[in-house]
Amino acid sequence: MAVIVYTTPTCPWCTRVKEYLREKNVPFTEKNVAADKAAAMEMVRKSGQMGVPVIDINGKIIVGFDKEAIDRAL
Repeated sequence: MAVIVYTTPTCPWCTRVKEYLREKNVPFTEKNVAADKAAAMEMVRKSGQMGVPVIDINGKIIVGFDKEAIDRAL
């Protein structure tokens, strides 16, 4: 399973998403869109969104910390 979390260092909801995935023992790749322009462009291309967090779970895009959507996608 491929899980990518697009984040920024100052985003409290990003922290919540990462904590939630760790609690569920789900490995993920974190991409800091504030520091990585290519990751930011990739996130916007996938989601159409500028805001974080954006979660990509096997190609399913979830915007924001939506536990139900995350659980369904996992």
